[in-house]
Amino acid sequence: MRRPITSTYRLQLRGPHADPAGRRFGFAEATQVVDYLGDLGVSHLYLSPIFTAVKESNHNYDVTDPTLVNPELGGIEGLRELAARAHDAGLGIILDIVPNHLGVDTPHLNTWWWDVLKNGRESEYEMYFDIDWHEDNGAGGKLGLPVLGSEGDEDKIRLAHLDEIDEDVLAYYDNYFPLAPGTYDGLDDDPRAVYERQHYRLMYWRDGVISYRRFFSVNGLAGVRQEDPLVFEHTHRVLRQLIAEELIDGIRVDHPDGLAEPFAYLTRLRDLVGENRWLVVEKILGVHEPLDPRLAVDGTTGYDALRELDGIFVDRSAEDALSMLSLQQTGSTWDDRAIDAAEHQLKRDVARSELGAEIRRLTRAIRRDNFSTAGSTVSDEELTWVVIELVAAIPVYRADYLSMSRVTSTVMAEMARRFPSRSDALDVISAALVANGEAATRFAQVCGAVMAKGVEDTLFYRAARLVALQEVGGAPGRFGVSPAEFHLLQQERARLWPRAMTTLTTHDTKRTEDTRARIIEITELPNEFAELVRQVGAIVPAPDTRAGHFLLQNLLGVWPHDGEVTPSLRERLHGYAVKASREAGTTTTWFDQDASYEKAVTDWVDALLNGPATGLITDFAASLHRGAVQVSLGRKLLQLIGPGIPDTYQGQEFFDLSLVDPDNRRFVDFTNRAQSLEQPLELGEPAGDGTYPHLAEHINRAKQHVVHHALTLRREYPDAFLAGGHQPVFAVGDAEAHLVGTARGEDEVSVIALATRYPLQLARRGGWGDTTVTLPGGQWTDRLSGRTFEAEARAAEIFATLPAALLVSNSL
Repeated sequence: MRRPITSTYRLQLRGPHADPAGRRFGFAEATQVVDYLGDLGVSHLYLSPIFTAVKESNHNYDVTDPTLVNPELGGIEGLRELAARAHDAGLGIILDIVPNHLGVDTPHLNTWWWDVLKNGRESEYEMYFDIDWHEDNGAGGKLGLPVLGSEGDEDKIRLAHLDEIDEDVLAYYDNYFPLAPGTYDGLDDDPRAVYERQHYRLMYWRDGVISYRRFFSVNGLAGVRQEDPLVFEHTHRVLRQLIAEELIDGIRVDHPDGLAEPFAYLTRLRDLVGENRWLVVEKILGVHEPLDPRLAVDGTTGYDALRELDGIFVDRSAEDALSMLSLQQTGSTWDDRAIDAAEHQLKRDVARSELGAEIRRLTRAIRRDNFSTAGSTVSDEELTWVVIELVAAIPVYRADYLSMSRVTSTVMAEMARRFPSRSDALDVISAALVANGEAATRFAQVCGAVMAKGVEDTLFYRAARLVALQEVGGAPGRFGVSPAEFHLLQQERARLWPRAMTTLTTHDTKRTEDTRARIIEITELPNEFAELVRQVGAIVPAPDTRAGHFLLQNLLGVWPHDGEVTPSLRERLHGYAVKASREAGTTTTWFDQDASYEKAVTDWVDALLNGPATGLITDFAASLHRGAVQVSLGRKLLQLIGPGIPDTYQGQEFFDLSLVDPDNRRFVDFTNRAQSLEQPLELGEPAGDGTYPHLAEHINRAKQHVVHHALTLRREYPDAFLAGGHQPVFAVGDAEAHLVGTARGEDEVSVIALATRYPLQLARRGGWGDTTVTLPGGQWTDRLSGRTFEAEARAAEIFATLPAALLVSNSL
């Protein structure tokens, strides 16, 4: 009997080649933590991709063979052993699959891609990949590969023998490519002449000629045509086997928006996995965008919930102060209007540059799919320009879901109204989209790629009003979430998507949940933060104030509150500062690196870590930390008790201050966590004024305590959460704005989770005072403290031990 899914715990798997020290966290290592995760209260292990990938990969999203469970992780036998151990402990397994793309960076590691390069359109795997073979594809009808480092580098191509696969090949430095049958007889031959006989053409990488669909702008990840039933069957063959063996209980689908037909794909996938297995999708929703209820899924992977759970703890009264500070430091308030304008501009820039190949392919498809005479006077340049403007204006990742059916026409109508000169080109585009052929598919795919690259990967590294709001699916222009919005959205999730995943940290978040809690606390101290910025800027000026303002917030997020700077932290911050600077793309980029600027940035980081401003930063970080600890505990409780299926990212049951990958993918000390769980939580007596000095040395155990009791409760009473609704809980009294709560239950309320908002302000006012919470009839026991309450309970007593409370009806 399959255990009901009540919560998941994400594990990042990797082989020994992915770690400089040769450490591995594969199936065997995951087996060793099963008992601990079971004791923690988890119902299902949630594994990162398990199919064969590049050996050095620390994430395994660059799958090279989807028909083989990764030997680096232990192979299918290792997976079977893990599943058996998990099932014996009462736990299930969830897999993360990658249907959109395959890794092709090292061509001979992907036998399907190698065969396509070798045999061209005659390859049996040609239809597996989304390749443009048209004569006007920029590569003369061949498969264009962006490989050459300089124009005219074809003369550096040589003949070689690749011992690893025992084949004669063409080599360009350490890049190897196959030879088509009959194009080389093994004798002394002209490499250039042999090269000209191949089905591929090596292009100068800056030419922008790439004749295959990619994952966003990553050349080493080639798109897969899951719309072909044969391709679907072949790429999902092992998944079907794992399901037949009852090894797995659910699937997380990576980036379905990249597929030609995500709706049809998910319908087919649902048929494969069955009605009773969990199926969630990495679908990034805009603030105003609903998940199409006709999708055959249980919900998203939870970035929408992350925005809500973060936003409810943001002190919205700080908006004007932080907007003005941002204007002084970066030249923009980064409010809603500024974000919208920057988003449009950056999406336009990305479409012209990094994703120019995709735009050109889309424009050619529009010409081919336009069966009318419309647009005969529209030049290619004008059509391309309007396509870029249109793609930049689409406000969601994809607008071809049924629930989004009027988005594109609405954007076109507004564009035609504001810019009548674009009407003819819009007519051409409209006619092609109505034809519902290649152009319609390409348009939807390109919109998602442009959104991701322009917003997630660029804008979110430039905007700097409150960087904690800049996560995937976030809306940094909207400063926080009101209680009214929060509760309505929780009720919607409980009613429409009760089995959707909720999350606070993922392998892709730009900051872990506790790092964001630190940064969120800046909203309680906006004036003090402004003074810190002024003093630090005067003492240790940043290479440029925009980057400095962005980086300082992130540094505060991970700054040791005791001021102890380790070599490891210095190295991590150097890596982050360089990555963030390249992503922002204002002075240095991944393609055009400015070494002197990057050195100036890391020198500035060093000066902050050990210099005249270090004490100021440490003192302010300590203030933020006191509030962040309380926010972290309360927000975690709301996530774990709230509607949806909560995921805990590996290690996040402890207080963890990490930044974007690879920082947040470091190895986790599970031994320490298992030992901690066995120890009782002894917090002593709090100060009684809304502060919790006793938490300082117990924050890891306190957070684990919250996670353990919440997950265990969910596992004990699954129906109260899976079938239960959501009701808001409010306080009454002078400090009522400092409480946020959710009530859950199947037929009647049986569980109440309460959390503290704005803890630093609460402490300044001396605590909860006479604020009360009215509880439903009967007695209620707080699982976290063991205390019992009833009727009109004083908030000061409820939160006497911890800034969060998990009240359970004694009648449950």
